[in-house]
Parts: sequence; structure tokens; C-alpha cells
Amino acid sequence: MSRGRNAEAGQLVSITAAAATLAETIRLALAEEIITGRLPPGSEIDEQQAAERFGASRTPVREALRELAAAGLVAIEPRRGVRVALPSLAQLGEMFEVMAETEAMCSRLATHRMTAPERFALQALHARSEAAVAAGDVGGYDALNREFHSALYRGTHNGFLAEHAQALRLRLAPFRRAQFHAEDRLRRSFAEHGAVLREVLRGDGEEAGRQMRAHMLAAGASLASTMREAG
Repeated sequence: MSRGRNAEAGQLVSITAAAATLAETIRLALAEEIITGRLPPGSEIDEQQAAERFGASRTPVREALRELAAAGLVAIEPRRGVRVALPSLAQLGEMFEVMAETEAMCSRLATHRMTAPERFALQALHARSEAAVAAGDVGGYDALNREFHSALYRGTHNGFLAEHAQALRLRLAPFRRAQFHAEDRLRRSFAEHGAVLREVLRGDGEEAGRQMRAHMLAAGASLASTMREAG
């Protein structure tokens, strides 16, 4: 009798674990689509369609959407469904302001804490992104841009700060990508990265922080301009 109950309990644990794993798979897939712009801000995510797409019941889909809402990537509105988050211009301005200060701190600390291999990797990322700029490859540049910033987060060797910066970046990712559609923004972003990199390699943490702050505020201003033009 005891063995029977244990077997049932084991099956229940396995089912629960499988559901949790499926919810995580769905969450990661949807987050990637939001971050890369395949699900643009304001677009609707239909729960039933998502369940059919992933071959799942609606339970793990709901769990995935709750996690995305907690991260600020989607908004769940009663009786209106789920949409990819679309903050106001004022809210975006506030978010970019916080991101600018956070990334400035990361750049300042990374300047003094990055190892030689980490500095070399940062240089290599910047060099690779030049080809994407020349080709006007927004998707390619966006991916390398994310790697460049993430390398600086890791370079702080402060796990708490890096985690905080990544969480902010995740929330702003769809909008950071959108700014690259503004005229000449790829070239200017690349040049701004170059200014940050130069100061990191020179060992001037304060100036690296100032350059990164200016870079992030320029990104926010570019996005605001693009959104105003789009109406």
C-alpha cells in the first residue's frame, strides 16, 4: 500500500516538474521573440494560440505569461488579454534614465576589474559589430550590442550588479532594439561604444562611466524621436 502511494506521489512530482519545464520553455521562447522584435510592443499574445503552438495546455502558458509580466515584458489586462508591454514615452524616459546610471556604474567598475582576456573579448565584439554597421544589419548589430553590454556587466565581477543590469536590460530590450531603425543610429551607437571602449582600455573608469551614460541617454532620445514620428 505504501509503495503504491509512493509511486503515485512520484508520478505527481514528475508531472509537476514536466509542467514547470514546459512553462519555462514557453517563457524563454516568448521572451526571445519580444527581445528580438518578432513580437513588437503592443502586439497581442493569444493564450489559446500559444498553447496550440507549443503543444501544451493553457496552464503552462499562463504560468509563462505570469513570469513575463513579472519581468515587465507583457501586460496582463483583465478581460482584455495579454499584450507585449508598451510603456508611455514618459515611462520609457524614466527607465532609460535608470539604465543609464546602472550601465555607467558597470562601465566604471569594469574598467578597473576586467581581466586581460575580458578586455580582449570586448575589443573583439566591437570590431565584429563594425561589419554589421557597414551592412546596415540591424538584427546582427543588435545581437552584438547586447553581447557588448553584457560583457561589461560581467566585467564588474559583481554578481548582484550584473543581475540587476541584466534584468533592466531585459525589460528595455524591445525598445533598445527599436532605436536602431532611426536614421544613422547604428553608426552613432557604434561610435559611442568605441568611446566607452577607449576609456576602458585607458583605465579611466570615471570617463568610461560618463561615456556610457551619454550613450544610453542618446539611445533613449533616439527611441523617443522614433516613437513620436510613428505617431
